[in-house]
Amino acid sequence: MFRWTRPRTVLAATAGVTGLILSASVPAQASASTGDKAPPGHSSVVITTLSTRADRVSGGNVLAQVAMADHGDRPRITLNGRDVTSAFHPGTAAGSYVGLVTHLNLGRNALVAEARGKTKGHSRATLTVTNYPLAGPVTSGPHIEPFACQTQSFKLPDGTFLTDAPVTNADCAAPAKVTYLYLKQGATTLVPLPTGPLPSDVAMTTTTTGKTVRFIVRVETSTIDRGIYQSAILYDPTVDPAPSPFTPPAGWNHRLIAVEGAGCPGGWYIQGAVTGSSPATADRDFDLFSVNHLGQGYATFTNTLQHPTNNCNSVVSGEAAMMSKEHFIETYGAPKYTVSAGCSGGSYGSIQLADAMPGLFDGALIECTFPDPLAIANSASDSRLLAHYFQATNPTGFTKEQQVAISGYKFSGSDGTLAWIDSARQSGRTDPVPGRVEPAIPNYASAPVSSAVPQSLLYDPITNPTGARADLYDANRNVYGVDPDTGFALRTFDNTGVQYGLAQLNSGAITVDQFLDLNAGVGGLDQDANYSADRAVGDTGAIRRAYQSGLEFSGSGGMSSIPLMDITGIYNDDSGYHYQWTHFAARERIAEANGNADTEVMWRGNVPFARAWDTFIAWVEATVADKSTAPAHNKVVRDKPAAAVDGCWADPSRFVAERQVFGSTPSTTCNRLFPSYAFPRYEAGSSVAADNLKCQLKPANVRDYQASFTPAQAKRLHEVFRSGVCDFSRSGVSQTKIVPWASFGPAPENLVFDVTDHHGHR
Repeated sequence: MFRWTRPRTVLAATAGVTGLILSASVPAQASASTGDKAPPGHSSVVITTLSTRADRVSGGNVLAQVAMADHGDRPRITLNGRDVTSAFHPGTAAGSYVGLVTHLNLGRNALVAEARGKTKGHSRATLTVTNYPLAGPVTSGPHIEPFACQTQSFKLPDGTFLTDAPVTNADCAAPAKVTYLYLKQGATTLVPLPTGPLPSDVAMTTTTTGKTVRFIVRVETSTIDRGIYQSAILYDPTVDPAPSPFTPPAGWNHRLIAVEGAGCPGGWYIQGAVTGSSPATADRDFDLFSVNHLGQGYATFTNTLQHPTNNCNSVVSGEAAMMSKEHFIETYGAPKYTVSAGCSGGSYGSIQLADAMPGLFDGALIECTFPDPLAIANSASDSRLLAHYFQATNPTGFTKEQQVAISGYKFSGSDGTLAWIDSARQSGRTDPVPGRVEPAIPNYASAPVSSAVPQSLLYDPITNPTGARADLYDANRNVYGVDPDTGFALRTFDNTGVQYGLAQLNSGAITVDQFLDLNAGVGGLDQDANYSADRAVGDTGAIRRAYQSGLEFSGSGGMSSIPLMDITGIYNDDSGYHYQWTHFAARERIAEANGNADTEVMWRGNVPFARAWDTFIAWVEATVADKSTAPAHNKVVRDKPAAAVDGCWADPSRFVAERQVFGSTPSTTCNRLFPSYAFPRYEAGSSVAADNLKCQLKPANVRDYQASFTPAQAKRLHEVFRSGVCDFSRSGVSQTKIVPWASFGPAPENLVFDVTDHHGHR
């Protein structure tokens, strides 16, 4: 098996001071210090990091602020005893100074500010700043191996590549490159800016803050956290000063968009040759590197590891986003706010990160929504088991209509099963066995791997049993932990006690014998995703860490206090696995965690994206402008603009305002227009949240069913469910809240799990 390289461990100590955020531009994100305790009657000095948390700094630089309550002499500021006062400039608030502190040591650094106030004498503050390598890791655990560098394949906007040849360093690091694009008058697509005098046909644009500037975009591309970072911003090289936090481009409206990607299958062992978007692409619904948004003054940033096609691990994605945003701020300054947006993989790329790292984003607009990749994989695994049972184990025991009803999906397609079988096909992302053939599931394929990864390094149960496994679990091994006997990731899929077809039994759609036959024969999946006669048993430690890390989205972290707008985007309850129930799953999890989902607005149907974006941004603007002392959740709810209400769009010009509810029963106008269908575990008694990874069990009792059991059937019921049946009225086994700003190493703050300890399992 390929080996893991233990990362350099960087230890940090608590500064022994309380935290205070002075900059509203990066809310709840910076770690701060009120300084050493001053003698009674003396003033205090406060040091705040503005570009990231003080315990999560990377790359040797940090944007910091020193503020004095008693405005007196300019403070003297040192870093590890070295005077850095000259790096600080007067801030916007009286008595504040902001500076880009460079040349941090790896590990702990002491940032000290000393000042004499006008009336209260000498004050001193110390902030411990912990710095990590620009290549990481910071919180995601040991770098996953193997890892294919792709800088030579990453095309820049001018048609060149980030490097001319493959890089050979272990961190896939490459020098930064800056390229320029511009918009021609009357055009809709950006093109490379030629060297020399500016072309005469450069278009002008007016930003949301009323600035009119030339439509020229500066694109910076570099490597951060082993991924490829890219930012884009309006910048006129003929008039704008060199970028710095103190000289931002005139065209920037001080709003920042995090660009997410799409598509989890294949997201393992690669740096990524593309991001989730391109700065040269014309406007699309979920393409926020678009011409329109850049022209309005928004800046954008992304990293190839925020694109699930490259990296299906939200802990790594969050780390890459955190480090990339830090670099952007240290280049251009702190934004007024940061929002994230995306479709499909970009939807969970937005809400998983926002939940796990409160303050990283100040709002999210999502389409084609999934709560997380596990929601796809878990339901797909149930669907795969049902497909195998109905096609191979018991091909004559159920009608096609009964099979589809038990699956929960819409009765559709020429054979009446298309949506359900399409769902089953998605279980390939948890299947490490290459080339598996599934007769019951046409076009089934196990998890694909980029050709950039040498085939000789990959797992095959026969020819290479110690190779790297390409699947959703092994891509997240630092969180799930590893089986000490096999060295492969522990798995969370569990169907012990699940009563498949429970709703159909209770409705009379299937008989008691059919129900018992199904649950006796459906079986489970083993650690190689092979069929097993026994039900699957998920590892309870891995399940607990799935919740703590946010791999299983819960809505109990940062998503409780920022605006969320969920719009339909791509959906098709006939096929395509972008089913509507996953939108409602995300909403229900937020409601379960917070008592309500009032921080979310859902628009279904033929949603006009521009209307959704404008409504969302108005909501974010109002929330950020609310300086009251009310809890953040309350601000988000009360600051909704009038247009931010639930509803559906019958067509792009006709909006129906009504609370969106899950279901195919046409009890509402929107459900008559856009009915939503279910999934196997919902039909087995779970809620639409689908967040109970391993259910608590209770004894099977015939009195709990609406069907009548004979004594023989009652005896068989207890034999089939010897361990008990799922009690979905209770929280799941190991189900817990997210740990905000969790670490899986090397950062010691909020350390949840270290895969290098305890044989990788605890």
